[in-house]
Amino acid sequence: MIEVSAYEAKTHLAGLLKKVLGGERVLITKHHVPVAMMIPAYSQKKRPVKETVEAIKHFRQGNTLQGLDLKKMIEEGRR
Repeated sequence: MIEVSAYEAKTHLAGLLKKVLGGERVLITKHHVPVAMMIPAYSQKKRPVKETVEAIKHFRQGNTLQGLDLKKMIEEGRR
């Protein structure tokens, strides 16, 4: 992990982004106190597609329009 001050991060942002794209983590500090961390976006764990679809189906079962008319809402949004 790379540790840089906020000033260094501002000054060398392009270079730090390249390092993050390469998989590095960058800890940004202010007066030696950690304030932020830059990590690759892809490092977040992704759910399998089937699991995501099942989660959406489960969510839809518990949430209804509660008497609202979808067609009316669509038409109203087009005005």
